[in-house]
Amino acid sequence: MKIGAKDWDAIIDFVYEVGILEKTPRSGLWFLGTGEQSVAEHLFRTSLIGYILAKLTPQADISRVIFLCLMHDVGEARTSDLNYVHQRYGRLAESQAVADLAKTLPFGKEIQEAYNEEQGRKTLEAKLAKDADQIEWIATLREEGAKGNTKTKDWIKTVEKRMSTAAGKKMTKLLVKTHPDRWWFDVKDKWFIKRDPKFRSWKKR
Repeated sequence: MKIGAKDWDAIIDFVYEVGILEKTPRSGLWFLGTGEQSVAEHLFRTSLIGYILAKLTPQADISRVIFLCLMHDVGEARTSDLNYVHQRYGRLAESQAVADLAKTLPFGKEIQEAYNEEQGRKTLEAKLAKDADQIEWIATLREEGAKGNTKTKDWIKTVEKRMSTAAGKKMTKLLVKTHPDRWWFDVKDKWFIKRDPKFRSWKKR
């Protein structure tokens, strides 16, 4: 790939542009009434979930799933996050934002193709990436529910219906019945009660 001065300018601009995702709030939480999360935070955990789902699906291309997860909301640096109400009117704006971004970068075609693939949800990798996106949302809702927001139960039921892969359905089933604090609170030695250093071996349940 030949990289000229203009390409380098576009690449540097892109680095700063994606930084805006750290400052872009997930607007679905406005309707939920509690919680805060940036688009960048959402993308990070979605990508990790995508990696896990791909590992659990032997025929899937792991790196492709991760890339789709990373790119699926990249346009929101320009449009902001679009919740379900906004999406009825603003989906075209996000698609255009990705198209405009792709035109400026030497690897823009790859970003555009990844966005299109994830939106199309036809390939196995796209389905896994979409499930990862929804599972991340369920995890966020579950965390808010554990803090007392009663809306989350109905919201989660709706999101559960969107799962399309075996791995996604299995993870969702386990996620919704697991308390978000179990990973650190429900440990066998309960070292944090007495704060005794000799028990800090992190023995599992």
